[in-house]
Amino acid sequence: MMRASVLLISCVLAVAGCSREPAAPEAPAAVQADPAAVAAELDALLAEWHESELKANPIFATALGDLRYNDQLPDMFSASYRAEQEARERDFLARVQGLDRNALSGQHRLSYDIFIADRESSLAGNRFPAWMLPVNQFGNYGSFMAQLGSGQGLQPFKEVRHYDDFLARIARFPVLNDSAIANMREGIAAGVVQPVPVVEKAIPQFGAHAVDDVEQSVFWGPIRNMPADFPEAERERLTAAYREAIANTLVPAYAKMRDFLRDEYLPKARTGVGQMHLPDGKAWYAHNVRVNTTTDLTPEEIHQFGLEEVARILAEMNAVREQVGFKGDLPAFFEHLGTDDQFYFKTEEEALQAYRDVQQKINPRLEQLFDIFPKADYEVRPVEAFRAASEAGASYQSPSPDGSRPGVFYLNTHNLRAQPNFLVETLSIHEASPGHHFQISIQQEVESLPAFRRFGGYTAYSEGWALYAESLGKEMGLFTDPYQWYGRLSDEQLRAMRLVVDTGLHYYGWDRQQAIDYMLANSSMAESDVIAEVERYIVIPGQALAYKVGQRVIRELRNEAEAELGEKFDVRAFHRQVLVDGALPMGVLQTKIREWIAAEKAKAGA
Repeated sequence: MMRASVLLISCVLAVAGCSREPAAPEAPAAVQADPAAVAAELDALLAEWHESELKANPIFATALGDLRYNDQLPDMFSASYRAEQEARERDFLARVQGLDRNALSGQHRLSYDIFIADRESSLAGNRFPAWMLPVNQFGNYGSFMAQLGSGQGLQPFKEVRHYDDFLARIARFPVLNDSAIANMREGIAAGVVQPVPVVEKAIPQFGAHAVDDVEQSVFWGPIRNMPADFPEAERERLTAAYREAIANTLVPAYAKMRDFLRDEYLPKARTGVGQMHLPDGKAWYAHNVRVNTTTDLTPEEIHQFGLEEVARILAEMNAVREQVGFKGDLPAFFEHLGTDDQFYFKTEEEALQAYRDVQQKINPRLEQLFDIFPKADYEVRPVEAFRAASEAGASYQSPSPDGSRPGVFYLNTHNLRAQPNFLVETLSIHEASPGHHFQISIQQEVESLPAFRRFGGYTAYSEGWALYAESLGKEMGLFTDPYQWYGRLSDEQLRAMRLVVDTGLHYYGWDRQQAIDYMLANSSMAESDVIAEVERYIVIPGQALAYKVGQRVIRELRNEAEAELGEKFDVRAFHRQVLVDGALPMGVLQTKIREWIAAEKAKAGA
């Protein structure tokens, strides 16, 4: 899983030309726009947009290795901040729309259309008060701040100035915290509140940082690991400053949010977990479905697709049961896989090493299917203890564009019974290479792309690619062990169940237990893992739909290419075409690949 970005509304797919028809021919006397001048103006506007993004979101700049705003932490929950961002979106939308699209071609036209649709989708989302829900157990700002301040995350702690930068961010944290509380109080008044189980999981996440001993705080990590070459006077100053900041700024802020959630917010939390239970909830969910899938698929269509896929994959799982000679039925096989110690790691280090070993196994095999590779490498790390209880089983954090910070494949070792060893090959492919690490790193390294495309993304594309990448395992000589193949099916089954459960929760009114029971009945997943998954879907409606929808589009495009090109089909060339332009909405990707297929056919016939 990776962080999502704003997506494109599918009716504005410019390459397909579905909504932006060419303007009528102008009168002969009219002066046609100079294509080179229009392209240059678009490049300048997109570069200006990226700079405005970095200023508006200094954490994003830090993630990209741009440290100009490394000491800043805006009050992103304030009404004034939201108003400023909406004004910025509208300004840039109008300025780009003011350019002559007909004078653009190739990548410039693609960038024009994607940028406009991104802005329109973002502005359409302003109708829904997501700002009233700033805290959940899956991705709250408090846990993210702790990751930043741990010394193991995005925030650098290599120079004295880096330490001072984060002290400045710490000083701003109570402002952010107070705005979050104010927004949640408005949410209580408006009936826009989180469900009870979400709040119950978030309370201890904030409480974990309200420590009595500052040296036991995760924020003490940079002091504990301070570079040895810092002058002694600076070491003493920074140690005292961090002790003061943790004790008198961070701990009170975290305790304040913990107490607010427990004493004031939890009693007002809702019992219905789906988005449909919020004001205008079904429309809100429909928007999230469009944003996350970049298609016009309805919740009903997605739910039915999920039911069909769950049934198909169950049949393939049963075939594995027969292959390994298990005598019981499929539910008994699930029970066997969930309880037999042979399928589980004994220690965290054993689990981490298994993934590091498969990293070395996969890397030399990539040349079979690819002729384009990332420059950056990745590391395998455990999810930090303070957020592990509510995190997904695995996730990925992208590298810095210059490669100075590697990508990170985070493995959740909180409950080793939720990390069966038969998932090693498929999970590594998905999160690392040739999945998220491969795709995101390549995208960042294509310097010819405008920055908003190099560093942006579409959930359906990125997660669809990672799930498609899992299907390449056999082509790379993996999944020879039937249990590893079962792991591949298990992972795909998770994504198929998501189609059913996400729409079930947010469109059909399922409750939390109904979703949990469905997943337990159709997989061998640990109950703790199922609960974490279901509670994730509750707080990010629609995101879980992107995986299978995106995978289906990419697989269908490959099938088309193979059928159309026959012996001329080159899988490495196909993968290059999918990857080289960065993340695209599904409709844009379809048009691009079909045009490539047509060009390859014409070339072969020449």
